[in-house]
Amino acid sequence: MIDPKDKSLPVIDTEDSHASEHVKLSRRLFLGGSAALVGGAAAMGATMGGALMPSVAHASTDAKHTVGPGELDEYYGFWSGGHQGEVRVLGLPSMRELMRIPVFNVDSATGWGITNESKEVLGENAPMNGDCHHPHMSMTDGHYDGKYIFINDKANTRVARIRGDIMKTDKITTIPNCQAIHGLRVQKVPYTKYIFANAEFRMPHPNNGLNMDDVEGYYTLFNGLDAESMDVAWQVIVDGNLDNTDADYTGKYAFSTCYNSEGAIDLPGSMRNERDHLVIFNIERIEAAIKAGKFITLPGSDVPVVDGRKGSELTRYVPVPKNPHGINTAPGGKYAVANGKLSPTVTVFELAKFDDLFADKIQPRDTVVAEVELGLGPLHTAFDGRGNAFTTLFIDSQVCKWDIEKAIRFYNGEKVDYILQKLDVHYQPGHNHTTMGETRDADGKYLVSLQKFSKDRFLQCGPLHAENDQLIDISGDEMKLIHDGPAFAEPHDCMMVHRSKVKTRKLYDRKDPIFATTVAMAKKDGITLETDSKVIRDGNKVRVYMTSVAPNYGLNEFTVKQGDEVTVVITNLDQIEDVSHGFCMVNHGVQMEISPQQTASVTFKADQVGVHWYYCNWFCHALHMEMRGRMLVEPA
Repeated sequence: MIDPKDKSLPVIDTEDSHASEHVKLSRRLFLGGSAALVGGAAAMGATMGGALMPSVAHASTDAKHTVGPGELDEYYGFWSGGHQGEVRVLGLPSMRELMRIPVFNVDSATGWGITNESKEVLGENAPMNGDCHHPHMSMTDGHYDGKYIFINDKANTRVARIRGDIMKTDKITTIPNCQAIHGLRVQKVPYTKYIFANAEFRMPHPNNGLNMDDVEGYYTLFNGLDAESMDVAWQVIVDGNLDNTDADYTGKYAFSTCYNSEGAIDLPGSMRNERDHLVIFNIERIEAAIKAGKFITLPGSDVPVVDGRKGSELTRYVPVPKNPHGINTAPGGKYAVANGKLSPTVTVFELAKFDDLFADKIQPRDTVVAEVELGLGPLHTAFDGRGNAFTTLFIDSQVCKWDIEKAIRFYNGEKVDYILQKLDVHYQPGHNHTTMGETRDADGKYLVSLQKFSKDRFLQCGPLHAENDQLIDISGDEMKLIHDGPAFAEPHDCMMVHRSKVKTRKLYDRKDPIFATTVAMAKKDGITLETDSKVIRDGNKVRVYMTSVAPNYGLNEFTVKQGDEVTVVITNLDQIEDVSHGFCMVNHGVQMEISPQQTASVTFKADQVGVHWYYCNWFCHALHMEMRGRMLVEPA
């Protein structure tokens, strides 16, 4: 039995006699039979406080998980699209993909990145790639409110907002003074005033090429964005590299895991210390400091920046085992769990102790009420609302179910079994989430475990493999695997929201701000979008306005001069849900979606003389193929 107070970190035993063959294989595959990957950090003890249930993944065929033809799922799942730069919407428990929401990427189906409306959101000269990691929904008093979904772009240091009513991106903010926004969460209470966003990589300030060798002077920033304006409200300088983040249920605190307390710029250097830290941010003190003018600004930005490095009144640093990864707040708001990654442990914090910590009545480690071993590579923890936690073990390829209160008792010296079950997953899990588990409304029905590798689980499609999203029934005493879902690169994270929390529109409102700029342009041109199909000429700029009602465009043809800049504006007058139209101008790289009651526009150059056909590329009618027209381009 391992002493819970022993802070030494033994060497990984890849052939642990208590490990299943699945676990032994996972360890050998990932560690190559040695502990070199983690630099001597952290391994499993014999039983870690209790006898384990068999770690076998039995697929369940229970009819209660079946969503039949014509039936609706109970939950929306919002999946990050990873390197695709999008957000994907799934139904649960069917795991059917319902929609893709383009965010940072070009999407030729909807015209995102092509239409004028989407370019207005993306910004001028925006990079058209993204690396989406963490989707999270806005909240009111710790409950999802369905208003917004927020998502980060690690590749280009951005945060985006998606409207819940139309499931379209409406705001994108590039975060100044930073590189690589990784962890992202929302303020839960009293409402989502802020989005909390971690900038991961340390960098010189100013980053002007004159101080690149001053590595000790590098730092990164914790960011608070205004959820309504999407402006960066403030930034906090921190020690180390920020990883993941979460918030409490009082609105007072946010907290982030940090690695590389060494301040190194290479892998060995960032693993020297046996402990890194959890940094806790006092939101009220940060706001007060800014109100009092106790901030600086950095070159090229007017965002208030406060110093939250060690010793600051704005933050507290709690030592935890080296290179921690996920930080997850339990639904009741009593605890938060930091996941050890290179240590086999998870660290449990009692959030009520944070007030005393900031009042200097206790020491940082006094906020820790348990630090117990679960398995190799703990990355993220989810909760069922019944006092149980579920932690992904990356190296062991397992999900570990454990009892939080029993873990605390074990940490305090009591002989108690806190590990309830381990379930094999396939393979190397990262994030996991339970239904409604990030809110006060955790219902303990399902868990999704997102695996980084699928290996032999699906048909081979060349050297690049799908990933594997596995759905697990957690409604009973034992976890039961019920679904394998292949996923294209790379759904890093997800959330699962009961359908009662999401209120979407069937048709666009004609006053929707998403196309307000286009409406204003039409008004200036004297156009009534709902009735007019006309051509407006302004020098070499031509604006073509037309309506669409399946299976007709308002204009069967229009004429322009070679070299003209052409803007096509289409308003879909259909009032029947699901009758979306499209517009594709052949050989011009132009196409877009126009859903019922929507106005959309696209601008391109008519650089080729002759006849150029346009057509509806979204099926809308039995005569869909006949919904077309001609652009006639005359020599200049």
